[in-house]
Amino acid sequence: MKKITIIGSGFAGLTAVKTIRKKDKQCEITLISPKAELVYMPSLIWVPSGIASKKDIVVSLDNFFKRMKVHHVASEVTSLEDDGRKVVTPIGVHENDALIIASGGRFIKKLPGIENAITPCEGLSAAEEIRDRIKDMDGGNIAIGFASNPKEPSAMRGGPMFEFLFGIDTQLRAEGRRDKFNLTFFTPAKKPGARLGEKAVKGLLTEMKKRNIATHLGNKMKKFESDKVITEGGEFDADLILFMPGMTGNTWFDNTDLARSEGGLLKANQFCEVEGTDKIFVAGDSGSFPGPDWMPKQAHMADLQAAAAAQNALDALDNKPASHTFKIELMCIVDSNNKGMYVSRTMKRGIILPNCRLMHYAKQLFGWWYLRQYR
Repeated sequence: MKKITIIGSGFAGLTAVKTIRKKDKQCEITLISPKAELVYMPSLIWVPSGIASKKDIVVSLDNFFKRMKVHHVASEVTSLEDDGRKVVTPIGVHENDALIIASGGRFIKKLPGIENAITPCEGLSAAEEIRDRIKDMDGGNIAIGFASNPKEPSAMRGGPMFEFLFGIDTQLRAEGRRDKFNLTFFTPAKKPGARLGEKAVKGLLTEMKKRNIATHLGNKMKKFESDKVITEGGEFDADLILFMPGMTGNTWFDNTDLARSEGGLLKANQFCEVEGTDKIFVAGDSGSFPGPDWMPKQAHMADLQAAAAAQNALDALDNKPASHTFKIELMCIVDSNNKGMYVSRTMKRGIILPNCRLMHYAKQLFGWWYLRQYR
């Protein structure tokens, strides 16, 4: 019987499970992740205002794994052995005939004083901390920003920070407290949101100006302090700092011989094969893939890559050459708690729809629909 091991229970890992099971009912699937749950990251933006809570974001995967006949190993991966045919964890070694790595990325936490900042996409607890901190503030300065991996600019997740920025502004206005707060958006990039396209950059900056949000752009980060952000272009006060660092590869990658990109991610080809390996594939934030510099690190892209990786893994076990590639597509709704701006980009065109309430509800509805399959 074919044995495929998947590392990670995020978007890419679960899409790999669905794709394999759709094509092969008998394949033995082992999935390794710390918990049998999915954290639906796109809804974290609504936690500070109370629009979303744990029940909307954290989904138990026990029923899904049972339906899909997946053996879940609740552990972390520490290394690989036997050219990837064995996955090593603290509680045992798991053999496979093909391996799909979908363990996500790791935030680069090297900036001095970064302990003074909250990284929202680290999970529900981070979003809840933001909620509680804002609730306890009578006023003050809130700084929200992001950076990339300087050795791999595409390894970043800036979109959610625009949503936290606009969402917090909307929340404070709804609470009648906006006049007591100063909001500042910062990033080393001169054109924030450039991967969304020039029109999107203009639209985002126009929206910030309209909302009286200050900007500090194009300056390399130096450090954070408990009450300020310091860059090469100056400093500004911050009683609450939300910051999304760039991403790199998982720590356990260092214990393997897997090919790495300059930025520390797993080097993959257009078929999601890790270069120089046999039957080892990667999908999502763990990988460095060929494509344009605007290719996003987001759930939608991870799903597309995972579907290709899973199909190629099955073909490899049937001694067929890899042939499945993934569509390069950016698709998102930049939400602001009561409205949303739709943005999509492909190799051929880009589409932007202006802020409207319909997009806000569409994003909520999509999240509910997407999670139904796992509940």
